Amino acid sequence: MPEPDPAATPVVTSPETTSRRDALPARSRASVTGVLGELLITAGVIVMLFLGWYIWLNDIVSGGEQQDAAEVVQQELQDRWERGDVSPERPASEVGEPVISTAPPAGEVFGALIVPRFGADYVRAIATGVDVETVLNSRRIGIGHYSETQMPGEIGNFAIAAHRNTWGGAFSKVDELRLGDRIYVETVDGWYEYSFRGLEYVWPTGVDVLAPVPAAPDVEPTDRILTMTTCNPRFSTAERIIAYAVFETWYPRADGPPAEISGVVEARG
Repeated sequence: MPEPDPAATPVVTSPETTSRRDALPARSRASVTGVLGELLITAGVIVMLFLGWYIWLNDIVSGGEQQDAAEVVQQELQDRWERGDVSPERPASEVGEPVISTAPPAGEVFGALIVPRFGADYVRAIATGVDVETVLNSRRIGIGHYSETQMPGEIGNFAIAAHRNTWGGAFSKVDELRLGDRIYVETVDGWYEYSFRGLEYVWPTGVDVLAPVPAAPDVEPTDRILTMTTCNPRFSTAERIIAYAVFETWYPRADGPPAEISGVVEARG
Protein backbone atom coordinates (compact mmCIF):
# COMPACT_ATOMS: atom_id res chain seq x y z
CA MET A 1 0.00 0.00 0.00
CA PRO A 2 1.51 3.35 -1.05
CA GLU A 3 2.59 5.81 1.63
CA PRO A 4 0.45 8.99 1.78
CA ASP A 5 2.02 12.06 0.25
CA PRO A 6 2.69 14.54 3.07
CA ALA A 7 2.24 17.42 0.68
CA ALA A 8 -1.20 16.20 -0.18
CA THR A 9 -2.28 15.65 3.40
CA PRO A 10 -4.68 18.45 4.50
CA VAL A 11 -3.96 20.35 7.69
CA VAL A 12 -6.89 19.99 9.99
CA THR A 13 -7.47 22.93 12.33
CA SER A 14 -9.78 22.33 15.24
CA PRO A 15 -12.47 24.92 16.13
CA GLU A 16 -10.72 25.50 19.47
CA THR A 17 -7.46 26.44 17.73
CA THR A 18 -9.23 28.74 15.33
CA SER A 19 -11.04 30.40 18.21
CA ARG A 20 -7.82 31.02 20.10
CA ARG A 21 -6.10 32.53 17.10
CA ASP A 22 -9.01 34.83 16.38
CA ALA A 23 -9.13 35.92 20.02
CA LEU A 24 -5.55 37.15 20.17
CA PRO A 25 -6.12 40.61 18.62
CA ALA A 26 -9.28 41.10 20.72
CA ARG A 27 -7.37 40.30 23.89
CA SER A 28 -4.73 42.82 22.98
CA ARG A 29 -7.33 45.49 22.37
CA ALA A 30 -9.14 44.64 25.61
CA SER A 31 -5.88 44.83 27.52
CA VAL A 32 -5.13 48.36 26.25
CA THR A 33 -8.66 49.48 27.02
CA GLY A 34 -8.42 48.05 30.53
CA VAL A 35 -5.15 49.85 31.25
CA LEU A 36 -6.58 53.14 29.99
CA GLY A 37 -9.68 52.63 32.12
CA GLU A 38 -7.61 51.99 35.23
CA LEU A 39 -5.51 55.09 34.55
CA LEU A 40 -8.63 57.21 34.16
CA ILE A 41 -10.11 55.82 37.38
CA THR A 42 -6.86 56.51 39.23
CA ALA A 43 -6.73 60.04 37.83
CA GLY A 44 -10.34 60.58 38.89
CA VAL A 45 -9.61 59.42 42.42
CA ILE A 46 -6.60 61.76 42.62
CA VAL A 47 -8.71 64.69 41.38
CA MET A 48 -11.45 63.91 43.91
CA LEU A 49 -8.90 63.69 46.73
CA PHE A 50 -7.45 67.04 45.69
CA LEU A 51 -10.88 68.66 45.55
CA GLY A 52 -11.70 67.18 48.93
CA TRP A 53 -8.54 68.64 50.38
CA TYR A 54 -8.95 72.01 48.66
CA ILE A 55 -12.63 72.52 49.41
CA TRP A 56 -13.07 70.71 52.72
CA LEU A 57 -9.85 69.94 54.58
CA ASN A 58 -8.04 73.12 53.53
CA ASP A 59 -11.12 75.09 54.56
CA ILE A 60 -11.08 73.56 58.04
CA VAL A 61 -7.34 74.04 58.52
CA SER A 62 -7.34 77.61 57.21
CA GLY A 63 -10.43 78.51 59.23
CA GLY A 64 -8.82 77.24 62.43
CA GLU A 65 -5.64 79.16 61.76
CA GLN A 66 -7.60 82.34 60.98
CA GLN A 67 -9.55 81.91 64.20
CA ASP A 68 -6.37 81.55 66.24
CA ALA A 69 -4.74 84.51 64.49
CA ALA A 70 -7.79 86.71 65.08
CA GLU A 71 -7.68 85.99 68.80
CA VAL A 72 -4.05 87.13 68.80
CA VAL A 73 -5.12 90.29 66.96
CA GLN A 74 -7.70 90.98 69.66
CA GLN A 75 -5.01 90.79 72.31
CA GLU A 76 -2.74 93.07 70.30
CA LEU A 77 -5.53 95.64 69.98
CA GLN A 78 -6.00 95.57 73.75
CA ASP A 79 -2.26 95.94 74.33
CA ARG A 80 -2.04 98.86 71.90
CA TRP A 81 -4.89 100.64 73.63
CA GLU A 82 -3.33 100.14 77.06
CA ARG A 83 -0.03 101.57 75.79
CA GLY A 84 -1.80 104.47 74.09
CA ASP A 85 -0.18 103.28 70.86
CA VAL A 86 -2.67 104.81 68.43
CA SER A 87 -2.31 107.00 65.36
CA PRO A 88 -2.04 110.73 66.17
CA GLU A 89 -4.05 111.33 63.00
CA ARG A 90 -7.07 109.58 64.46
CA PRO A 91 -9.91 112.11 64.70
CA ALA A 92 -11.27 112.71 68.19
CA SER A 93 -14.90 111.76 68.61
CA GLU A 94 -17.65 114.06 69.73
CA VAL A 95 -19.71 113.12 72.77
CA GLY A 96 -21.71 110.01 71.95
CA GLU A 97 -20.13 109.67 68.51
CA PRO A 98 -17.90 106.70 67.60
CA VAL A 99 -14.19 107.22 67.10
CA ILE A 100 -13.23 106.96 63.44
CA SER A 101 -9.78 105.52 62.82
CA THR A 102 -7.53 106.24 59.85
CA ALA A 103 -7.13 103.33 57.43
CA PRO A 104 -3.69 101.66 57.71
CA PRO A 105 -1.56 100.65 54.71
CA ALA A 106 -2.64 97.81 52.43
CA GLY A 107 -2.39 94.38 53.97
CA GLU A 108 -2.18 95.63 57.55
CA VAL A 109 -4.60 94.22 60.12
CA PHE A 110 -6.59 96.87 62.00
CA GLY A 111 -9.52 95.04 63.51
CA ALA A 112 -11.59 91.91 63.97
CA LEU A 113 -15.08 90.81 62.96
CA ILE A 114 -17.25 89.03 65.53
CA VAL A 115 -20.56 87.50 64.37
CA PRO A 116 -22.45 85.43 66.99
CA ARG A 117 -24.71 83.94 64.29
CA PHE A 118 -21.63 82.35 62.68
CA GLY A 119 -20.68 80.57 65.91
CA ALA A 120 -20.26 81.25 69.61
CA ASP A 121 -16.50 81.73 69.21
CA TYR A 122 -16.41 83.17 65.68
CA VAL A 123 -13.82 85.93 65.17
CA ARG A 124 -11.73 86.84 62.12
CA ALA A 125 -9.09 89.49 61.49
CA ILE A 126 -9.75 92.37 59.10
CA ALA A 127 -6.98 93.94 57.00
CA THR A 128 -6.86 96.83 54.55
CA GLY A 129 -7.46 95.82 50.94
CA VAL A 130 -8.98 92.80 49.21
CA ASP A 131 -5.88 91.42 47.52
CA VAL A 132 -6.39 87.70 47.03
CA GLU A 133 -2.90 86.45 47.81
CA THR A 134 -2.03 88.64 50.80
CA VAL A 135 -5.44 89.09 52.44
CA LEU A 136 -8.30 86.86 51.29
CA ASN A 137 -6.15 83.72 50.88
CA SER A 138 -4.14 84.43 54.01
CA ARG A 139 -4.32 81.87 56.79
CA ARG A 140 -3.77 84.73 59.23
CA ILE A 141 -6.41 87.16 57.95
CA GLY A 142 -9.25 86.12 55.62
CA ILE A 143 -11.33 89.34 55.58
CA GLY A 144 -10.41 92.43 53.58
CA HIS A 145 -11.69 96.01 53.75
CA TYR A 146 -12.38 97.79 50.46
CA SER A 147 -9.98 100.67 51.00
CA GLU A 148 -12.10 103.06 48.93
CA THR A 149 -14.98 102.70 51.39
CA GLN A 150 -15.43 104.18 54.88
CA MET A 151 -13.98 102.93 58.17
CA PRO A 152 -15.96 101.35 61.04
CA GLY A 153 -18.50 103.73 62.56
CA GLU A 154 -18.02 106.33 59.83
CA ILE A 155 -20.99 107.81 57.96
CA GLY A 156 -21.14 105.96 54.66
CA ASN A 157 -20.33 102.36 53.86
CA PHE A 158 -17.79 100.17 55.64
CA ALA A 159 -17.51 97.36 53.06
CA ILE A 160 -15.61 94.11 53.57
CA ALA A 161 -15.08 90.91 51.58
CA ALA A 162 -14.16 87.27 52.26
CA HIS A 163 -14.41 83.85 50.66
CA ARG A 164 -17.63 81.83 50.84
CA ASN A 165 -15.70 78.57 50.48
CA THR A 166 -12.00 77.63 50.61
CA TRP A 167 -9.26 79.44 52.51
CA GLY A 168 -11.23 79.40 55.72
CA GLY A 169 -14.57 80.45 54.21
CA ALA A 170 -14.92 83.40 56.60
CA PHE A 171 -18.32 84.28 55.08
CA SER A 172 -19.53 80.71 54.53
CA LYS A 173 -22.64 81.27 56.68
CA VAL A 174 -23.56 84.72 55.41
CA ASP A 175 -26.87 83.39 54.05
CA GLU A 176 -27.82 82.26 57.56
CA LEU A 177 -27.99 85.81 58.94
CA ARG A 178 -31.39 86.82 60.27
CA LEU A 179 -33.03 90.22 60.67
CA GLY A 180 -31.68 91.95 63.75
CA ASP A 181 -28.59 89.75 64.16
CA ARG A 182 -25.73 91.71 65.71
CA ILE A 183 -22.41 92.07 63.90
CA TYR A 184 -19.45 93.56 65.75
CA VAL A 185 -16.28 95.17 64.47
CA GLU A 186 -13.47 95.47 67.01
CA THR A 187 -10.66 98.01 66.66
CA VAL A 188 -8.11 99.53 69.02
CA ASP A 189 -10.78 102.06 70.06
CA GLY A 190 -13.56 99.61 70.97
CA TRP A 191 -16.48 97.72 69.46
CA TYR A 192 -18.83 98.95 66.73
CA GLU A 193 -22.22 97.26 66.76
CA TYR A 194 -24.25 96.80 63.58
CA SER A 195 -27.67 95.21 63.08
CA PHE A 196 -28.32 92.98 60.07
CA ARG A 197 -31.03 94.22 57.71
CA GLY A 198 -31.07 92.03 54.60
CA LEU A 199 -29.43 90.21 51.69
CA GLU A 200 -29.09 91.13 48.04
CA TYR A 201 -27.84 89.12 45.06
CA VAL A 202 -25.95 90.92 42.31
CA TRP A 203 -23.75 90.18 39.31
CA PRO A 204 -19.98 90.44 39.79
CA THR A 205 -20.19 93.77 37.94
CA GLY A 206 -22.51 95.23 40.59
CA VAL A 207 -19.81 97.31 42.26
CA ASP A 208 -22.25 100.08 43.18
CA VAL A 209 -22.96 98.10 46.37
CA LEU A 210 -19.69 99.64 47.60
CA ALA A 211 -20.97 103.21 47.22
CA PRO A 212 -21.42 105.31 50.41
CA VAL A 213 -25.13 104.63 49.89
CA PRO A 214 -25.18 101.14 48.36
CA ALA A 215 -26.65 101.02 44.83
CA ALA A 216 -27.16 104.82 44.94
CA PRO A 217 -23.75 106.36 44.17
CA ASP A 218 -25.15 109.87 43.63
CA VAL A 219 -26.91 110.08 47.00
CA GLU A 220 -25.26 111.80 49.96
CA PRO A 221 -24.91 109.32 52.86
CA THR A 222 -26.48 109.98 56.23
CA ASP A 223 -26.30 106.48 57.72
CA ARG A 224 -23.44 104.26 58.87
CA ILE A 225 -23.63 101.00 56.94
CA LEU A 226 -21.73 97.71 57.01
CA THR A 227 -21.62 95.73 53.76
CA MET A 228 -20.34 92.16 53.56
CA THR A 229 -19.65 90.73 50.08
CA THR A 230 -18.85 87.18 48.98
CA CYS A 231 -19.46 84.76 46.11
CA ASN A 232 -22.71 82.96 45.35
CA PRO A 233 -23.80 80.21 45.01
CA ARG A 234 -21.43 77.99 46.95
CA PHE A 235 -18.44 76.75 44.95
CA SER A 236 -19.17 79.31 42.24
CA THR A 237 -18.27 82.89 41.34
CA ALA A 238 -21.30 83.43 39.09
CA GLU A 239 -22.92 85.94 41.46
CA ARG A 240 -22.28 87.92 44.60
CA ILE A 241 -24.32 87.72 47.79
CA ILE A 242 -24.38 90.97 49.73
CA ALA A 243 -25.29 91.34 53.41
CA TYR A 244 -26.24 94.79 54.72
CA ALA A 245 -26.23 95.97 58.33
CA VAL A 246 -26.77 99.37 59.93
CA PHE A 247 -24.86 100.94 62.79
CA GLU A 248 -26.52 100.78 66.21
CA THR A 249 -23.95 101.96 68.76
CA TRP A 250 -20.36 101.66 69.82
CA TYR A 251 -18.60 100.59 73.02
CA PRO A 252 -15.38 102.41 73.99
CA ARG A 253 -12.64 99.98 74.95
CA ALA A 254 -12.33 101.64 78.35
CA ASP A 255 -15.90 100.51 79.17
CA GLY A 256 -15.37 96.91 78.08
CA PRO A 257 -17.07 94.85 75.36
CA PRO A 258 -20.84 94.42 74.89
CA ALA A 259 -22.31 91.58 76.94
CA GLU A 260 -23.22 89.44 73.91
CA ILE A 261 -19.58 88.96 72.93
CA SER A 262 -17.85 89.31 76.29
CA GLY A 263 -17.11 85.58 76.30
CA VAL A 264 -15.37 85.75 72.91
CA VAL A 265 -13.32 88.77 73.95
CA GLU A 266 -12.35 87.54 77.40
CA ALA A 267 -11.53 84.00 76.19
CA ARG A 268 -8.37 85.22 74.51
CA GLY A 269 -6.81 85.86 77.89
